[in-house]
Amino acid sequence: MKIWVDADACPTVIKEILFRAAVRAKISTTLVANHALCVPPSPYINFMQVTHGFDVADNEIVTRLNTGDLVITADIPLAAEVIEKGGQALNPRGELYTVENIKARLTMRDFMDSLRSSGVNTGGPPALSQANRKAFANQLDKILNKLKTE
Repeated sequence: MKIWVDADACPTVIKEILFRAAVRAKISTTLVANHALCVPPSPYINFMQVTHGFDVADNEIVTRLNTGDLVITADIPLAAEVIEKGGQALNPRGELYTVENIKARLTMRDFMDSLRSSGVNTGGPPALSQANRKAFANQLDKILNKLKTE
C-alpha cells in the first residue's frame, strides 16, 4: 500500500501527522500538488508537483493509484474515483469514505453546489478542530495497523 495526498488543500497539521506515520510505518507517502511544498527528508516521503489546472492533481493521483492504496482528500468526487478503482479514501477530518457512504456524500455535495450556484450562501466548513485531528490520526492508525496484520 502507498499513501497519496491531495496536498493542495490538505491542512498542515494533517500533513505533519502523515509525515510521522510514514516514517513510523515505513510506508511510501506522496504529496501531489500544483504548487511547491516543503517535505521533510525521508525515503518514505515524496512530493510531486503537477501543472496548474482543474483536477490535474486529482487525475495524477487516480492514474498512479493501485488497488489498496490510501488517498487523503477532502475532494468527494476524487474519493469516489479512488473507491471505484479499489483504493481507500480518508478525509482530513477522519471520515473514511466507503462504497456504502460515498453516494450520499456525492449527493449532498451536488445539492450544496446547486444551492451555492443559485445564490444561497452556504458558508464553508468549520475550522479543523482538535477532535478532527484526533479522529484523523486514529483512523490512519487503524488503517496502518490493519496493514501490518495482513
